[in-house]
Amino acid sequence: MDFGIFILMQQRNQEKSSYQIIQEAVEQTRVADELGFGAAWYAEHHFSNYGLCPSPLMMAAHCAGVTKRIRLGSGVVIAPLYTPARLISEVAMADVLSNGRLNLGIGGGYQQFEFERFGITLENAKDKALEMLDMIELGLTQDKFSYDGKFYQQPTTAISTRPVQSPMPPVWIASGDPMLMRRAIRNDYHVFISGQLGGSKRLGGFRESIDQLAVSEGKDPSKVKVGLLRFAYASDDKAEVERYVDCARYQQRIAVSLKTRRESVSDDYMVREQPFDEELPFEKMLKNLPVGPVDTVIERLLADIRAARPVHVALQTQIGDFDHRTMLKQLELWAKVIIPAVQQELARDKAAEAQPVALAA
Repeated sequence: MDFGIFILMQQRNQEKSSYQIIQEAVEQTRVADELGFGAAWYAEHHFSNYGLCPSPLMMAAHCAGVTKRIRLGSGVVIAPLYTPARLISEVAMADVLSNGRLNLGIGGGYQQFEFERFGITLENAKDKALEMLDMIELGLTQDKFSYDGKFYQQPTTAISTRPVQSPMPPVWIASGDPMLMRRAIRNDYHVFISGQLGGSKRLGGFRESIDQLAVSEGKDPSKVKVGLLRFAYASDDKAEVERYVDCARYQQRIAVSLKTRRESVSDDYMVREQPFDEELPFEKMLKNLPVGPVDTVIERLLADIRAARPVHVALQTQIGDFDHRTMLKQLELWAKVIIPAVQQELARDKAAEAQPVALAA
């Protein structure tokens, strides 16, 4: 199991320009690479301050030039917003420019605020994403392909730029929709889940649902590859921890308002923060998340990992208006202290599982 970073490129206020926020994301990626993190992920969002990256593939291609080993991922490409043939070509191009370090995250999208500004609707978005997956598989693995689906048709076409990774970059599907999760399980893709502001019990419920889907698909649940996106922050400074959790709550509030079509926008693209009915008390968030002193973070994160059984954990770094320099120091703490300690405990778990049960005399 390895660790990565997830960068939303959020703009909580306009004190920082989009240029500063994107450059900070690039620097976080470069530092994460130097520290040995396994992956950096970039979200795709449009037309609001929820996330300033409209093209995670472009971001991955750029960051490939300032890094050496870290894998670079779309977290995620919102498939229905693309023309299929162009998306397939750009995926191949990003894989070439990263020298085979691309992780292809795919999702169906959930913000009608974005969709309507592209002149389309969220209706059938998941079905469109499934057809897009069909076409990505065909376009990247065959010399030429055609497609005749319900939503997309493609005449015989050859994608001239070929990916470095064979047969194609690994696919990560981020969705709570059973159709997309089944597709991921059926094709041995990764299932990317988010713990949001919940605790280990919530994650255990997610994993149980994934296991049940695997069984229904005739797959071994233990072989399903799960990626976990998690808010996490380690510090003895209570005010600093609370500041990070406040930014996590801010992110959740904006996401919920966009998902439920209750967004209130000012200055053309700034979504106002507003609480929602099911919101957890702040103290509950502090208890649910792996935040606080290092020992507390390690203990809670181990509980999360044991509940969700992921192969990859992505830590949310650039959220709200949390301080960039503080986050760079945080990455170093994780790389040098927290991740080694977590990996050591997981190795002990594995060794204990491998021990034969002593037979009674």
